[in-house]
Amino acid sequence: MLAALAGFVDELRAVGMPVSLGEHLDAAEALTVVPLDDRLAFKATLAATLVKQAGHRPAFDTVFDVWFSPGLAAGLGDAGPDGGKVGGSDAGEGADEDDLARRLDAALRSGDPAALAEVARRAVARHAELRAGRRLGTGSYELYQTLRQLDLDGVLARLAGASLGGGDDHEDLDPLATRLRREELAGRAARLRGEVESEIRRRLVAEQGVPSLARVLRRPLPADVELMHASRDELAELRRCLAPLARALAARLARRRRHHRRGRLDVRATVRHSLSSGGVPVEPRFRRAQVAKPEIWVVADVSGSVAAFARFTLALVHAISGQFSAVRSFVFVDGVDEVSRLFEGADDLDTAVRRINREAQVVAGEGHSDYGAALAAFWVRYGADVGPRTTVLVLGDARSNYHPAQPWALGEVAGVARHVYWLNPEPRAYWDSGDSVMGEYAPHCDGVFECRNLRQLGSFVERLS
Repeated sequence: MLAALAGFVDELRAVGMPVSLGEHLDAAEALTVVPLDDRLAFKATLAATLVKQAGHRPAFDTVFDVWFSPGLAAGLGDAGPDGGKVGGSDAGEGADEDDLARRLDAALRSGDPAALAEVARRAVARHAELRAGRRLGTGSYELYQTLRQLDLDGVLARLAGASLGGGDDHEDLDPLATRLRREELAGRAARLRGEVESEIRRRLVAEQGVPSLARVLRRPLPADVELMHASRDELAELRRCLAPLARALAARLARRRRHHRRGRLDVRATVRHSLSSGGVPVEPRFRRAQVAKPEIWVVADVSGSVAAFARFTLALVHAISGQFSAVRSFVFVDGVDEVSRLFEGADDLDTAVRRINREAQVVAGEGHSDYGAALAAFWVRYGADVGPRTTVLVLGDARSNYHPAQPWALGEVAGVARHVYWLNPEPRAYWDSGDSVMGEYAPHCDGVFECRNLRQLGSFVERLS
């Protein structure tokens, strides 16, 4: 048991979850007071002791479902985490399609968990086409194949129509009851999908072993998802993570600023104050430090795949705008426009960011990224407002579609600004390849940073204070 738990914790750390030794020990201690044969209680105990952020829960669930796959001991019984044939009979796997359809209808009507699990087992055995010696995979194709053959949407529509249109009980339901019935059936279907996925993973674990399958199924934490390549679901999860990240960053920046309020030691004042304690400098005196909040200007490329990165950065900076003396935002493609007004008084930053697409005037020519033209226009239109307290952040991949880079424009900005930083969402290895002109802009920056995910973005923002 302890070996299985240690392997499970190691896998959580491998996907990026911060699990300390103390939390590992807490989990081991907590498991001594819960029944190990109660899977739900077992999972809830591990989650309560090892998961600290809501965004980490999907990664935890994936690792748990593999490491403690139903029917596989993984340290709780005989098979262990290296795999082995799962116990339990596979009788009935050759049942015909009509029998499976009858069982599916009955399970969805009753909602019985045991019946849903049995249907899932039979459906996977009949439709998933899991073969010995198959190429190592995640089971996503097998899941799709099984659900497609079950035609859950069609079955749900038929069951809903039977129960809502009179059906067996000949009872007409009011709109509320109709909605509740549909939601009830949808919930049972969702549980069946989960059972099918769990059954496929159980069989893959039995064939391939826990460590091998766990490596294949590793999914990054939301903070580590690449912004330029995130799926729609991942982008939605990242938006949910943005507010907690902003609160944490604001708290850290404020705390750091408070700690820096004490200036250098004031020797004269310390000596004078020590006279009250017999010449012993019990309470040192310090000069008052002048801590100035920086003024942040964000200049962001909002074209193509870079747009998601730009929008997240704009939203994050404005979410912690109280930590800066002022925040101004500019967006560009081959023209540039200031969009600070869209964030003023905005309660919903997502709405403000979406308005950029509709209202910002960022196209001055052909509508393809042209960093040289955009930066030159930025200097001409707004350069007079840049001052010694201004920190300029340029966001973009520096891919200028082979247009002239015109690095002189960024050099002019750097000559009057406090700092100029460039955040690039591409891997550093891709810089200066193809139409990237990152190398021409880098000499005019105080720093160029790879910012591919929220973790790297948050680390950079902490530097700004």
